[in-house]
Amino acid sequence: MLIVEFTVEPFVEGAPGPHVTAAVAAVESHGLTVDFGPFATSFTAAESAVPAVVADLLRAAYGHGATYVSVDVARAEGDE
Repeated sequence: MLIVEFTVEPFVEGAPGPHVTAAVAAVESHGLTVDFGPFATSFTAAESAVPAVVADLLRAAYGHGATYVSVDVARAEGDE
C-alpha cells in the first residue's frame, strides 16, 4: 500500500474551492477515503492503483482552476 499526500493551490483555509473539491471527488470516485490534514490531504491505495488515481486528481484539480499541485508518495508503514 502507498500513502499519497497532496496539496492543491491556491489554498484558502476553511474554504476549499472547486479546484480542491474536484480533486477530492476524483480520488473518492475510485472508492478511496480522503483524509484532510493540517498541511496536506491524503489517501492510501494499492500501488497498482496510484498512477490512475493521481492522474485523475491532477486532471480534476487543473481542470477546475488549480495553479499548483504537490504530490508526495510513500510506502505505508509496515508495508516494506
